[in-house]
Amino acid sequence: MTNIARIGQGYDLHRLESGRKLILAGVEIEFEQGLSGHSDADVVLHSVIDALLGAAGLGDIGELFPDTDPAYKDIASTDLLEQVRQKVEQFGYKPVNVDLTVIAEKPKLQPYKSVLRRKLAELLKIDFDAVSVKAKTNEGIGELGTGRAIACHAVVSLAEIIIT
Repeated sequence: MTNIARIGQGYDLHRLESGRKLILAGVEIEFEQGLSGHSDADVVLHSVIDALLGAAGLGDIGELFPDTDPAYKDIASTDLLEQVRQKVEQFGYKPVNVDLTVIAEKPKLQPYKSVLRRKLAELLKIDFDAVSVKAKTNEGIGELGTGRAIACHAVVSLAEIIIT
């Protein structure tokens, strides 16, 4: 029996720190802090990567791109996503849609949602209307709520590539 549709879920969280650019979905967001991490720490793309890998049954981001490997130091997550997108396609699947929830007390992401959607659609090679980006706060609770971190939840659906 062949699975025609698959669904994957991803999550990522990084602390904010001074001296770094804030990159979300491959887009630079104007803010006084950026996300701390081995790569550019793009929580949006990291959660999408994990969702893609999960849907295709191919492991997780840490297995493919370990933070102990100097090759990935400060790498753009757009490059990682492209590698994963190609890998998923080699296994016979293509992204159909993505639904994201970004959790950030600050900066306010409402003005960026359309830009983030457009960039994700471009990176995943899917239609703009197949990308949903929601921005939430954590209501002042925990690391997220006090504005010391940003997190993202992603759900991705894949369809089997049918060659006729």
